[in-house]
Amino acid sequence: MVEFVWAFLIGGGMCALAQLVADLTPLTPAHTMVLFVILGAVAAGLGLYDPLVRWAGAGASVPLPGFGNVLVRGIFTEVAQRGPFGLMTGGLTASAAGLTMAILFAALAALVARPKG
Repeated sequence: MVEFVWAFLIGGGMCALAQLVADLTPLTPAHTMVLFVILGAVAAGLGLYDPLVRWAGAGASVPLPGFGNVLVRGIFTEVAQRGPFGLMTGGLTASAAGLTMAILFAALAALVARPKG
C-alpha cells in the first residue's frame, strides 16, 4: 500500500508543479510539456531519474518527465550496442510501444468522438 501512496504523491506532485508552471508563467501548455520532458531527460542523463522510478514506480514513470527518462535510457542503451548510430535510433526504439499506443488511442478517439465546430 505504501508504494501506491508514494506513486500518488510523486506523480501528483509532478502534475501540480506542471500546473503551477502553466498558471504562473507565460509558457503555453505545449511549452510546459516540453519543459517537463526535457527535465526528465536531463535528470536521466545525470542518473537521478532511475532512483526516483524505483522509489515512486508509476508515479515517476508515467508523467511527462518519465518520457524524457525513457528517451535518454534508450539512447544510452543503443549507443552502447551500436555506437554513435544509437543516438538517432535509441529514443524511438525505447519509446516505440508508448508512442504506438498514443497514436492508436488518438485515432480511435477521433473515430468515436465528434469534433466541435
